[in-house]
Amino acid sequence: MTQTTVGRPTVSPLQEAVQKAADRLVEAGAGGVQFRVARGSEQFVVTSGRAELGTDRPVPADGRFRISCITKPFVAVVVLQLVAEGKIVLDRTVESYLPGLLPYGEKITIRNLLQHTSGLYNYADSFQKPGDRFLRDRYKDYDPADLIAIAAAKPLEFEPGTKFAYCNTNYFIIGLLIDKVTGRSYRTEITERILEPLKLTETVLPGHNPNIPGPHARGYMQIGGEAVDVTLMNPSEAGCAGEIISTTRDLDIFFSALFSGKLLNEPEFKEMTTPLPPEMIENLPMGIGYGLGIMKLANDNDLDLWGHGAGIPGYATLAATTQNLSARCQLSFTIGDKDFGPEAEEAVIRGVNVALCS
Repeated sequence: MTQTTVGRPTVSPLQEAVQKAADRLVEAGAGGVQFRVARGSEQFVVTSGRAELGTDRPVPADGRFRISCITKPFVAVVVLQLVAEGKIVLDRTVESYLPGLLPYGEKITIRNLLQHTSGLYNYADSFQKPGDRFLRDRYKDYDPADLIAIAAAKPLEFEPGTKFAYCNTNYFIIGLLIDKVTGRSYRTEITERILEPLKLTETVLPGHNPNIPGPHARGYMQIGGEAVDVTLMNPSEAGCAGEIISTTRDLDIFFSALFSGKLLNEPEFKEMTTPLPPEMIENLPMGIGYGLGIMKLANDNDLDLWGHGAGIPGYATLAATTQNLSARCQLSFTIGDKDFGPEAEEAVIRGVNVALCS
């Protein structure tokens, strides 16, 4: 167990409480934990567990990790910047931008894609099979058009705009939309519009590269009753829906810039943070509302808390901030030698509440 303090010579009661929360998460099954907190005048990082099973190597406080679905807020920012530039209209249809891509593209709007109300089949559900499938395909190159075609071959699961259902297919289509309206890849747009201006030097869009650059803890998956190292994978399976690698530091900078008005104008920011009604939300851990690429999060103090959760083989992450930026946290952990179950989920929720609400 290690801990790093930024700008404070002693361990505060809050930092001690967060350290205990990180330790509990390891006890619940995480391999290693990074937990960054900014609250009031305090800013610190604590870590717990091991960077690699079978060793005593500590988790690096500046470790890189796959942020998976937290890629979506980055993508949504680019789309909303393009809305402000008049290049995208949220309530125009997929068919009007990408004719012929979907058999029912005239029913689905760009807004539906961003807020997961499209009714599309989630291509990723076709991959939810035992771990041996992942081991077989972990280095496979996936083309976005092929993954979208998996969904397009199935009927809509509900009428667009009537229900929320989290669906990675939505963001693969958004990736093609960005390519179409800008003439450049979504990776280039994210890099030039967000990463470079904010100097997010620890954040990368790896494309088809299976490696995690820089210091990092290793992630595992339970396969055949054993913890198998799944750190290396071709992230094209996640693509525009979840390929980014980052750090807690860079995520804090990104969300701070977003909520301080540095990335979006007020009309587009309001669109992003207008949540669907809670009665439309199902199966979204901690989420009590979903905007455009970002979710409203439940918490013990009824804070106006926003962020996103994420999971990909080996890694899980949650980023959260109040709208006024007075309380923020980024929690990332590797999956260790146990399955990620209800006990671990409860430890995550408890840890966020300790960090932001205690």
